[in-house]
Amino acid sequence: MEAPKTIEHQIGEVHDSLRFGLDAKRGNIIGSHPLESVLLSVERNQDDMKRITLANVYGAAFPVQMDMERQILSRFQRPPGLMPSSMLGMEALTGTLEDFGFEDYLNDPRESETFCPVDMHSGMEVRLGMSKGPACKSFM
Repeated sequence: MEAPKTIEHQIGEVHDSLRFGLDAKRGNIIGSHPLESVLLSVERNQDDMKRITLANVYGAAFPVQMDMERQILSRFQRPPGLMPSSMLGMEALTGTLEDFGFEDYLNDPRESETFCPVDMHSGMEVRLGMSKGPACKSFM
């Protein structure tokens, strides 16, 4: 017996509004604020200039090695739970340990009284793609 020859059609992408909020195509196209895009482009230009300078001084293989180290260090994270990943190795490699940004002195949402941490098992299921998470944050 032959398998039935059917073609599955899926037009567009299914968006679960109850779980992830209303889908805003405009929000996916542009950033949340014009200064955010300017800040990201400045950082990108500085990174490109730093790569060019390192390639000129130390050779073409050095920026490639730094990219490999950045990829390796970006994978190391703690399991989801009470203690968030600090990404200390990544900060040391990129030189952002000395930077003092607005997120350092504004309130951290994890220190809020209403913050409900995700249990490790549910967080790992979401990270591994086994589930999409709870329908609402209040269900935790």
